Amino acid sequence: MRPGVALALCLVVMLWRSCAARTWAVVAGSSRYWLNYRHQVNALAVYQLLRVLGVPDSRIILMLADDAGCNARNPYSGRLFLDTEHSIDVYPEDVEVDYRGNEVTVDTFLGILTGRHPPGTPSSKMLRSTKDDTVLVYITGHGA
Repeated sequence: MRPGVALALCLVVMLWRSCAARTWAVVAGSSRYWLNYRHQVNALAVYQLLRVLGVPDSRIILMLADDAGCNARNPYSGRLFLDTEHSIDVYPEDVEVDYRGNEVTVDTFLGILTGRHPPGTPSSKMLRSTKDDTVLVYITGHGA
């Protein structure tokens, strides 16, 4: 397991154990293009761990460059794998990407954290946590 994913797993388990109330998450894979496949996979692995631990999609905001799955260099079109044996597909059809492609920007990320959204932003794309909630912020990518 990659060190970044292992760290994320530890954080998610600590978060899950320490928070009996509501848990929210902002997960961002900020790097684009095929050469940064690993960053999208890391973000998706954290997303999948959160789901396994019981955090519903309605409380996970997933930001993803979302271009590796359908890249011409991907021999497994539409799928992204966490391991070299191609046994752990972290990008099944039910993944809910809230922000993708050109929507994944510093301004968008900061807007999510501060509650500053453009008019008309759906509530599903907003972090609606309270002072009593626990929020996990996971960013992977160059400059993250």
